[in-house]
Amino acid sequence: MYKYEKKDKKGIVTLTISKEDWEKAVEKSYEENKGKFNIQGFRKGKAPRKVIEQNYGDTVFFDDAFDHVVSSEYNKFLNENTNVIPVEQPHIVDNKFTADKGLEVVLEFDLLPEFTLPSFKGLKAKKADVKVTDEQVDAELENERQAHARYEEKDKNAELGDFATIDFVGYVDDVKFEGGEAKDYKIELGSHTFIDTFEDQIVGMKKGEEKDIKVTFPKNYHAEELKGKPAVFKVTLKKVEEKELPTIDDKYISDTTEFETLEEYKKSIKENLVKMEEDKVERDYEVALLDEIAQLSNIEVPHSMVEHEVHHMVEDFEHRLSHQGMTLQNYLDYVGKTLDEFKKDRESDAEKNIKTRLVLQKIISENNITASSEELDKSIEEYATRYNMTLDDFKKAMSPNDYAYFENNVIMTKVLDLIKEQCK
Repeated sequence: MYKYEKKDKKGIVTLTISKEDWEKAVEKSYEENKGKFNIQGFRKGKAPRKVIEQNYGDTVFFDDAFDHVVSSEYNKFLNENTNVIPVEQPHIVDNKFTADKGLEVVLEFDLLPEFTLPSFKGLKAKKADVKVTDEQVDAELENERQAHARYEEKDKNAELGDFATIDFVGYVDDVKFEGGEAKDYKIELGSHTFIDTFEDQIVGMKKGEEKDIKVTFPKNYHAEELKGKPAVFKVTLKKVEEKELPTIDDKYISDTTEFETLEEYKKSIKENLVKMEEDKVERDYEVALLDEIAQLSNIEVPHSMVEHEVHHMVEDFEHRLSHQGMTLQNYLDYVGKTLDEFKKDRESDAEKNIKTRLVLQKIISENNITASSEELDKSIEEYATRYNMTLDDFKKAMSPNDYAYFENNVIMTKVLDLIKEQCK
């Protein structure tokens, strides 16, 4: 049996388990766990329940029985009340056992927020103008020059701006430390890639020269054991190179691209930049529309949902840090924050993420938006052509997660098209 009530945006369900059902749950717990007890005079798993209870206490099977019966009754309640949507695991606020009623357990949980979508016709979000400047085009040309730079070895002393290839071994208190050794490492002198004055001390060295370079690690260095420590790097300079950049002119363009002149190439660059900027402006506009809808919907997000979202955000951030050879604690030490402060900083973004998801789910639900097989195939085929594959061959290589990705893309496109059409 159960009794349900809604109070202050929380769900409260009272579960009542009869004496007979409680006894069945305890007996089931005994059958499942009796093999864990060693009782003198009995083979393992053969001791009667009363004997185990005499040795370990009358309530030895109660915890397991309680978890099983409460979980079973709570799931039954949810299955029979699909309109009740908890956003967290329930908390036990009270439980008692009486001889006449059996077990009574009161559970409480935050409910999915209820809200009404605003009219899309009154949305005020505006799309920004698309602007691409000559300076942006020139910057792309400079990237082209840098990407095709040549490195010419020089027989000279190293200078700022040169590229030095070095071997080095780092020592702290005369002991080599992890991550402080490399061979054939190329570094641009003056780039401040290394700590302290490391690069400055290479200036003036000759090919083949060895030198002890003394530095001090920053106090906020990510490796705890190196923070603020003086270190000595034994460095060997193996090569000095100067960077030579090509001259971008008509000849260079005609020799290296499908275009004949620099002006044609710059025009192509600008067209690509315009397309990229248009895509960015459109994405920003869509985000602004969803933000405005969420704000107008006045959604009150339970703190439990925010905590859950922050937890996933921190896990994701920690995973990305691991690919850079860094731990979350290293990062927190570097930025001078505690884990609680780091989480607190993310609560606003977490709440925003939740509101956006709730808005999207409600729009999809109220407008019965789905992805048909034809729409899904069209989306997949557009992607498959990038890899010169047929639709069927590409679909054979897809996983269930890939299908979910394309289905979500189709649905999201339809949602955003609906919003933009109605708010014109």
